[in-house]
Formats: sequence, C-alpha cells, structure tokens
Amino acid sequence: MEIMYLVPAFGVLALLYTFTKGAWVSKQDAGGDRMKEIAKYIAEGAMAFLKAEYKILTYFVVIAGLLLALMGYANPKSSPLIAGAFVIGAVFSAMAGFIGMSIATKANVRTAQAARTSLSKALAVSFGGGSVMGLGVAGLAVLGLGSLFIILKMIFAPDSAVDSLEMERTIEVLTGFSLGAESIALFARVGGGIYTKAADVGADLVGKVEAGIPEDDPRNPATIADNVGDNVGDVAGMGADLFGSYVATVLATMVLGREVLTNPGVADTFNGFGPILLPMMIAGTGIILSIIGTWFVRISDSAGISTDAVQKALNLGNWGSMVLTAVVAYFLVMYILPESMTLRGHTFSNMEVFGAIMIGLVVGTLMSIITEYYTAMGKRPVMNIIRQSATGHATNVIGGLAMGMESTFLPILVLAGGIWGSFWMAGLYGVAIAAAGMMATTAMQLAIDAFGPIADNAGGIAEMSELPKEVREKTDVLDAVGNTTAATGKGFAIASAALTALALFAAYVGVAGIDGIDIYKANVLAMLFVGGMIPFIFSSLAIRAVGEAAMAMVEEVRRQFRTIPGIMEGTGKPEYDKCVAISTEASIKKMILPGAIALMAPLLVGFLVGPEALGGMLAGATVSGVLMGMFQNNAGGAWDNAKKSFEKGVEINGEIYYKKSEPHKASVTGDTVGDPFKDTSGPSMNILIKLMSIVALVIAPTIADIHGTSKTEEHAKTPVKKEVKTVTPVVTMK
Repeated sequence: MEIMYLVPAFGVLALLYTFTKGAWVSKQDAGGDRMKEIAKYIAEGAMAFLKAEYKILTYFVVIAGLLLALMGYANPKSSPLIAGAFVIGAVFSAMAGFIGMSIATKANVRTAQAARTSLSKALAVSFGGGSVMGLGVAGLAVLGLGSLFIILKMIFAPDSAVDSLEMERTIEVLTGFSLGAESIALFARVGGGIYTKAADVGADLVGKVEAGIPEDDPRNPATIADNVGDNVGDVAGMGADLFGSYVATVLATMVLGREVLTNPGVADTFNGFGPILLPMMIAGTGIILSIIGTWFVRISDSAGISTDAVQKALNLGNWGSMVLTAVVAYFLVMYILPESMTLRGHTFSNMEVFGAIMIGLVVGTLMSIITEYYTAMGKRPVMNIIRQSATGHATNVIGGLAMGMESTFLPILVLAGGIWGSFWMAGLYGVAIAAAGMMATTAMQLAIDAFGPIADNAGGIAEMSELPKEVREKTDVLDAVGNTTAATGKGFAIASAALTALALFAAYVGVAGIDGIDIYKANVLAMLFVGGMIPFIFSSLAIRAVGEAAMAMVEEVRRQFRTIPGIMEGTGKPEYDKCVAISTEASIKKMILPGAIALMAPLLVGFLVGPEALGGMLAGATVSGVLMGMFQNNAGGAWDNAKKSFEKGVEINGEIYYKKSEPHKASVTGDTVGDPFKDTSGPSMNILIKLMSIVALVIAPTIADIHGTSKTEEHAKTPVKKEVKTVTPVVTMK
C-alpha cells in the first residue's frame, strides 16, 4: 500500500513545475508603458470580479458545509468529516481558478510583446501560460484527492478490508471533496461565462456592427470588460471546471473500485485495493506524461504565419502525451490489478481493464478530431456558414443552428460505442476507468485550452496599444487556433462527463440500495422527463442572463459614444470602469439561480420521491445535457471561426469578402448568438450532469434509510456469490 503515497507526490511535482514555468513567463518582456497600463486594467478588473465572486461563494460553502456536517453526523455510513472534505474541495477549486487567472493576466501582455519578434516566441509564451494553469489544476487535484484518501483511510480503516463498512465510510466522506470542487466549478463557469459574453456581445454589436470600428479598438468602452471576461470565463471558470471534472472522474472509479472483488484463488498484491489505487496512479503518472507532452509544442521561426503549423504543434503534444499514457497504463494495470476480478456479476481480467482504458483514449481522440472538423477554419461546416452569410443575418444563424445539431451525430455514436465497448471489456468499472484514461492527460488538455484566451487577450492589447499590424496578425493566428482547441477541449470534457456521470450513476445505484431503474414505474418515468428538462431550463437561464446583461452593456456603450466628446476621434477617454461594473454585477447576481437548480433538484426529488425516482431524473439529465452541450459548443465554435475567416478574406460565389462587408456583418451576428452557447451554457452542461450525480451520491445513504432501500450491515459486508464461467484456451499445433 506504500504506492498510494506516490499520488500526492505527483501533485507536489506538478505544483513545482507550475511555479518554475510561471516564473519563466513572468520574466518575459512586458512591452511598453501603454501595454503595461492596459494589462493592469485587465488584471485589476479580473481580480475585482474574482474577489466579488469568491465572497458570495464563501457564504454558500459555509452554509452547505454545516448542512453536510449535520447529515454526516446523523448517518452512521458517513461522518461529519464530509463537511471538511467539501470545504477543502471548494478551496482547491477556487485556487485552481486563481492560479489560472494570475498567470493569464501576466502572459497576455508578454505574448503581445513576443509577437513583435516571431510567432514561435508568441506561441512559447502563451502556451507557457497555459501549461502553468494545466499543471496547477492537475497538481491540486491529485494532491488534494490523494492526501485526503490517505488521511481518511488512516482515520476510518487503517487495517480494514476493501469491502468493509469502514472503507465505505472513507469513500463516502471523499465524495464531499468532489462535491465542493464541482459546486465551485459550476458557479465559476456560469458566472464567468455571463461576465465575458455580456461584455463581448455589447462590444461587438455597438463597436463592430454599429460604429464600424475594429475589435478591441481603444475607443470602445466595453473592450476592457471584454478582455477581462476572457480571463474570468475562459480561464478562471475553465480552471475550476476541469479541476472538478478531474476529481469527479477519479472519484467515480474509486467508488466502483471498492466493489470489485478478486476471484478465488487469484493472487492479489494489494489485497483488493488495486481497483481503488489504479485511477489515482493513472492521474498521477498522467501529470508526468503531460509535462513531457508540453516539450513537443514548438514551431520553428521559419514556419511562417500559419494556423496549420500551430495546430500541428499542439496536436503533436496532445497525441504524444496520449500515446505515452497508453504505454504507461499497461504497466500500471499489470502491476496493480490481479489477473481476474468480478463486479456485480461481470468477470473480467486486468488485460480487459487495459482494453477499457485504450477505448477511453480512442474515444477522447476521436471526439477531439470530430469537434475540430466541425469548428476549424477551412472545413466544410464553417465554410457552409460563411456561404450562408452572403444572403444575410438570418441564413447565417439558421446555418449555424443546423450545423450544431448535425455535429451531435458522430460524437454520440463514438460515445455510445465507447460505453458499450468499455462495459463489454470490464463492466461498469471499465466505463469508469475509460473516463479516467481520457482524463489522464487533463494537464495537457487544459494547457492547450488555456493558451487560447491568453492569445485573445494579447490581440486585444496589441490593438489597444496600436502595435504594428503584423503583431495582430500573429496573435490572430494563435487566437483562431485557440478557438478550435477551446471547442475540442469542450467536446473532450463533455465526453468524459458522460462516462463519469454513468459511473457515478452506477455507484449511486449501489449506495442507495436499489437494484436498478424501472421506467415502467410512473414516478420514475415522470422524473426521467423532469431530468431531461433541467439542462434546457438551465441553458435558458444562462443565455437569458447574458442577453439581459448585454442589453445593459449596449446601452452603456451607446451612451458613452453619444455623450463623451471626442471619443470617436480618439481624443476623449472612454469610461471603461462603467462597463466592467455592469458585467461584474450581472454575473454575480445571475449565476445563483442556475446553480441553485443543479444543487436543489436532486435533493428535492431524492428526499420527497425516493432513490429510484432520483435515478430516473439523473438518467434524463445526463442524456439531454450531453446533447445540449455538444450542440451549443460546436455551433458557437463554428460561428466564431466563420466570423474570423472574413479577417483574411473569403471567397463566396467567385467574389472575395473582407471585414466590414455585408456577409462579415452577418457573421458577426451569428458569432454573437453563439457566444453564450459556447462560453456560458454549453460548457456548463458537463458540470451540471456531474454535479447532480455527485449530490445524489452524497445523499444516497440518507435517502436510502428514509425510503427503506438501505442494505443491512451484514448484507453490505457479504459479497453476493456469482457464477464465474471459465474458458479453457485450446491450442492447435500443426
């Protein structure tokens, strides 16, 4: 069992790399006084928002922690320590967002300055900032989860068997850590998404469409709020999001791993603890492999200003880390797991567990490739939207909606095949470990994802500082690739969320003491439909919040254009702080209701209707949430890159169109519609479905006691005997 001490050690190593890389980024040239001034405005606005958001979330954490402590005290299968784990998870999630915010507000101005030298230097700085965030988030997750497991095992089950009630209590308390992480992630993602898109939509509609000035023009009062939004939504929110996803995936596998039984007569080095240790070790070694993957992300100075060169460099790092994960996972599985195991009647081998991990990696790779196809410049989906822009705003919007709906077809088939294949390999544990394999390189995925907002900010700083045109050309290349990687990252996240939610669902069924979900029962069928509705009402609230905040932003920008003398001539100074205040106030107020729905719905259904009905609601929410997430993420990403295509010029029916043309204005409208899709409601779907499942898992012992589905202590300790079929291999020799 000494191997479990390696897990937090991997986390410490990641944090050391984070600090080292962060110091390197900080030492880079920050440019002239004007660039530093703008960067200061952005950093101060971002930190002001984070301070206001964390103040509100502190009240939530304290109240929720007290309620969890009471529930843990009342239930013998849990402990008041679940409240402590919840608080630690919330604090670590907030720290993940803070690390991302801190490095992004330093790397943006340094990327702009590096772009004055070469594209390769700009990529090194922006991706360096993304690496700090990726390794920081992964390091905190592995350090927190690994350390808590060691401490709780020492408290509750120092010498207990893996299937004992003491170990059940250990894992139950550990779910509090994941609940804290996902709760903060949801509020951070929704609040940050409302902030960034309110500013973005306001800046686009008045600045680019009405006033006809370039994006990030210093005359636009909303441009500072827009750049702040890139950090609070796409960096801090995303950091908390991926932290929660990482923790939930590992935890789901650990919960099911506790139920895995070693078959009689099979040697077991870890006395049944192997299935619990494996996901933590995969996550830990994934950090090392992600660090190695970052070394591959580089381009030569002779590569030219090309999105293809940057995309290939990022793909090389991403796929390289995945290949290394597959190799290392084989040796981990062979060393940690016994040769034959059983979970709920499904017998499987350690080689089949490795096969499930491989399926997870293949699913993750295919999801990224498919999402890149639907959102990248020059591909059929984006080109179709560009062509439809020629006939007006409405046809652009229609084309984007249709493309977003079409984009769910292949990913769902891949996901369904992945679920089926991993289950066939190793049962429900196979599904969970497939998700853990996908998330092994989270640090690398997040590094690729985070570099995009940094490049976007760099372009804004270059524009506002009136740097040479070629600087903006380089940052635009990075930004365009960043839009695609952001979309692929969201596709990857929603796929892992589906697998994780299924694993959490299976764990919930076991803990709640029910045999399954029977949709022939009226209450279960009713809650299935209620669950399917929740992602829609959640999306509605998030999108409406963006729309209302954007209306206030549009009115403020119009007011400043009308009333501030000389603003359009460049002699008058816009009141940037007024726009920052509008986004901050709107996001803080409007993030509460969507978050409350995600938290309260499982509680109400579980306590009032029962465990099986709650299972039906989770099933409905998972299916519709995955589809909504894919549709919104891909539609928004395609609209965004369709708009960006006009900046270099696109051919429609034999004629070249550029910025400020009528088709470009139509593409701006489509991009504006897609903004809340891809950056507010869409990426929140994966958090929503996991958070609901985790809430259900946390309350499962309590509602099982209330509704009489709880298993007795003797039943919990005694595994059900299953018929194990053996197959004798036949070798034919010629």
